[in-house]
Amino acid sequence: MTTKFKLSLSALIVSSALSLSACKTTSSSSNVTEQDAEAFLAQSAETLIDLNARSSRAAWIYANFITEDTASLSADVNREYTDVVVRLANEAAQFDSLELSEDNRRKMDKLKLALTLPAPQNADKSKKLAGILAELDGMYGKGKYCKGNECMSLGEMTSKMASSRNYEELLDIWQGWRQVAKPMRPLYEEQVILTNEGAKELGYADTGAMWRSKYDMPADDFATELDRIWGQVKPLYDSLHCHVRAKLGDKYGEDKVPQDQPIPAHLLGNMWAQTWGNIYDVVAPENADPGYDVTELLAKHNYDELTMVKGAEKFFTSMGFAPLPDTFYSRSLFTKPQDRDVQCHASAWNLDSKDDLRIKMCIQRTGEEFSVIHHELGHNFYQRAYNTQPVYYQESANDGFHEAIGDTIALSVTPGYLKEIGLLDKVPDESKDIGLLMKMALDKVAFIPFGLLVDQWRWKVFNGEISPAEYNKAWWELREKYQGIKAPITRTEADFDPGAKYHVPGNVPYTRYFLAHILQFEFHKALCEIAGNEGSIHRCSVYNSKEAGERLNAMLEMGSSRPWQEALETLTGSQQMDATAILDYFAPLQKYLDEQNKGRQCGW
Repeated sequence: MTTKFKLSLSALIVSSALSLSACKTTSSSSNVTEQDAEAFLAQSAETLIDLNARSSRAAWIYANFITEDTASLSADVNREYTDVVVRLANEAAQFDSLELSEDNRRKMDKLKLALTLPAPQNADKSKKLAGILAELDGMYGKGKYCKGNECMSLGEMTSKMASSRNYEELLDIWQGWRQVAKPMRPLYEEQVILTNEGAKELGYADTGAMWRSKYDMPADDFATELDRIWGQVKPLYDSLHCHVRAKLGDKYGEDKVPQDQPIPAHLLGNMWAQTWGNIYDVVAPENADPGYDVTELLAKHNYDELTMVKGAEKFFTSMGFAPLPDTFYSRSLFTKPQDRDVQCHASAWNLDSKDDLRIKMCIQRTGEEFSVIHHELGHNFYQRAYNTQPVYYQESANDGFHEAIGDTIALSVTPGYLKEIGLLDKVPDESKDIGLLMKMALDKVAFIPFGLLVDQWRWKVFNGEISPAEYNKAWWELREKYQGIKAPITRTEADFDPGAKYHVPGNVPYTRYFLAHILQFEFHKALCEIAGNEGSIHRCSVYNSKEAGERLNAMLEMGSSRPWQEALETLTGSQQMDATAILDYFAPLQKYLDEQNKGRQCGW
């Protein structure tokens, strides 16, 4: 799942209320010295530490006590935070031509790159951009599909997409949600022009180049690196795609799912066809039931919400990590209150950038939630590991690492681990793993090309390679190229289908999710090797391995103080990402898919 969590700097920057009227450099750039730069950084750090604490507390209160008043207070602090960081980012630009120490230069770059959407320094244009962003956000948030007097929210439509197997009903819902995005198109076009102007003022070619510059390598080299990694995963994805398409052809008829063409996008159990786990029942292997249900095991052993959290914490302490502070248990939200509205989306927080760690979940007593808790605590232990770093570096090595750490830990929630903690009496035979691997691949492997293409589209929009007249055409070309998925009905430039995905009108960079899906398997493989695992990697759990815990912590405590390549090397021994760990993990599934796909027409 996608998890939101609090970071000290970049993840708190929400560029939804930009105001640059106060932006002025503190002195003439020709006269500044390194001493000036150090004074500026020290003063900025104090400001950020104070704002971090206030904005985190306001956001926590709003998330746990949703009222008009708490929303207003949270919005006020966020506006102040954004205004300050916009000002600091532009002031940092005055030191661009100055030769600084490596550490000072890195801190300056962190300040400049903290912004997601840099506004122009012109106050009128800045205000215009803020209005556009707010309007786009409102369009998506209020979006509904109405037929007559009956309207469906996105949540209701998402639920139907997951459960319905009626071709026409799925098509109707798919088409209906995309009506919401049509009016976004001219606003998005104008936003691109304005934010590109802001990026150029900060010294970047365009907004996309600015986003790619966050990754400790030349912007264009980073794009090339992503394609290299995708090339490693593509054979496994192609095999999964072939099998899923064949099963969908059996279900709906090959007239509706031609076996030599991309898969119609509305049949994969998800509004955006980004994960396919909801159609597991359609594509599941025969006799793949592992013989146990974690939800039933939790009930059998009297696990309540607190026991589940304590059990997940024990995973980390078994690896040598210090226990969570007592305040974690007294201040976190574990169950949905009966007397008020709260945000139930699972998230991990560090409110004071030190030890005030918390999670916010409306925990359900299910096997899936047990894994999610392990995931969330992965964020918390990462947050605590880097809390001695300067505020500029109190974040993950790159934005993919944080999600990857949480998912890495969740990969260790294996049948062997469940037996070791007393939930499972006997580990099933390995032949029963195909179903578990298939279910995981439908979510994790199927997601990878989507995780790549969202920003591929935006980068090309920002640099002008995709013109406004081709927004929708280019979107579907990328969906077909990377995912082998097509629109189920004719789409035109009157549509704006990218806007139907929250992260586009919400302006949330998406490459982090692609990276997280690659890195989690690489981290898992490295930790398993350190722990001395000799069995199948998909059966490995690093529970109880102090050696794995020590190496993991060495990477976590670096935060973003060094290039992510060095952090990666600390754990894996290499500075280059390697997606072959995914192939190793899913090797038994690949063998199964190869057998199933014999005689089938694969590709599109």
